[in-house]
Amino acid sequence: MLTILGFAMIATFLVLIMMKKMSPIAALVLIPALFCVIVGKGAHLGDYVIDGVSSLAPTAAMLMFAIVYFGVMIDVGLFDPIVRAILKFCKADPMRIVVGTALLAAIVSLDGDGSTTFMITVSAMYPLYKRLKMSLVVMTGVAAMANGVMNTLPWGGPTARAATALKVDATDIFVPMIPALAVGLVAVVVLAYVLGLRERRRVGTLSLDGAQVREPEPESETVLVGAGAGAASGVSGARAGAGAGVSGARGVVGGSGEAGDLDAESGHDGTGDGADDDFKGLDPNRPTLRPKLYWFNALLTVALLTAMIMELLPIPVLFLIGAALALTVNFPHIPDQKARIAAHADNVLNVSGMVFAAAVFTGVLTGTGMVDHMANWLVDTIPDGMGPQMGLVTGLLSLPLTYFMSNDGFYFGVLPVLAEAGQAHGVSTLEIARASIVGQPLHMSSPLVPAVYVLVGMARVEFGDHTRFVVKWAVLTSLVILAAGILFGII
Repeated sequence: MLTILGFAMIATFLVLIMMKKMSPIAALVLIPALFCVIVGKGAHLGDYVIDGVSSLAPTAAMLMFAIVYFGVMIDVGLFDPIVRAILKFCKADPMRIVVGTALLAAIVSLDGDGSTTFMITVSAMYPLYKRLKMSLVVMTGVAAMANGVMNTLPWGGPTARAATALKVDATDIFVPMIPALAVGLVAVVVLAYVLGLRERRRVGTLSLDGAQVREPEPESETVLVGAGAGAASGVSGARAGAGAGVSGARGVVGGSGEAGDLDAESGHDGTGDGADDDFKGLDPNRPTLRPKLYWFNALLTVALLTAMIMELLPIPVLFLIGAALALTVNFPHIPDQKARIAAHADNVLNVSGMVFAAAVFTGVLTGTGMVDHMANWLVDTIPDGMGPQMGLVTGLLSLPLTYFMSNDGFYFGVLPVLAEAGQAHGVSTLEIARASIVGQPLHMSSPLVPAVYVLVGMARVEFGDHTRFVVKWAVLTSLVILAAGILFGII
């Protein structure tokens, strides 16, 4: 019964947010609360929620101060050279812009933190998508998949969890998987190329000097939201920023979350064209620029990411210290500091609120025992004849299981059971461990991953729209990695 109720709760949540019948925050809170009562454990709801909040509180703190830190770095112009380089490569061509999104997300993912990757990628690419009236869900989908492939790095999380759970060396898991993961990354770039060609056909190819090369075609796929039918109106703004950097405080990070209400039928932002007129995405004269402090900010960021990779301090503590230093040095006057914090408050509240709401969902799933029953049911349904193919089975199961539950739940709860079943049929533990990480491109868009709310929040995309768009492509990418792993004899 708990198995059925667990799947029913997840299905109800996904259907309601994809149909936009409930907001993600409301669905994350109310649906698990209702199912907790249905299970007959309503009296323990408070304990489950507190447990969930306690486990995710460090993540929420990290996101809160990371948003402030990178928001300040955007304000002062740290990422302006990245945007100039991307502009030079993209040349206002939608195909190049989408491919550039994939490459940028993959490169930034080397730091091992999804939230950081999404903040930098969206901050750099959002002005281009906005000005050229491109689909914002294409940006979020491509970024999530690229980060998902790179999330398998030993310091990214899943590989370390698999190594810990199965008592093997993380290097022995990751290094042999490099060829298969490389194929997966190539698949993401190829997919970005295809999606970029589709965007080019829809909005046309534009030049930064305002010349429109081709008339845009009407939008044909309703999930491609966040992009208008016309493109010419935004070109002049792109030209204005050809030699400058990322947006001002409210342009990318600090804007109202309500501005992201997207109409899937029309393909326009809920704010209309007027919002784009106010969007100073590439303003070289914004008052928050600090060119004389560029190298200080660059070294501070490198030091912060290095300390994070070396685990010198907990990540929330690192970003707390980093945000305090960034604010103090770049904006020594208290009113200016307050203004910067206020500029990013909307995004901080939206993301941290989503994380704590997700804590209710995960707390109920875990506390009621639904996760355990769902995992055991899936393992028990594996036919005996599939025993020698446990690597393939594990890879396939990693897709839904890492999507519907946290990485901790899968790697520490389910993976040891799968490994034991594999050993009984002569499949090595390392093969099972390698197969377990192939589902990460899909996992990064799971409603249980806090970083995805940073992605959709900063891009002002509805989570349901992102889910509808990305799931099929993320599944395809994961299957490509699995197929490559089997073909190369890794799994």
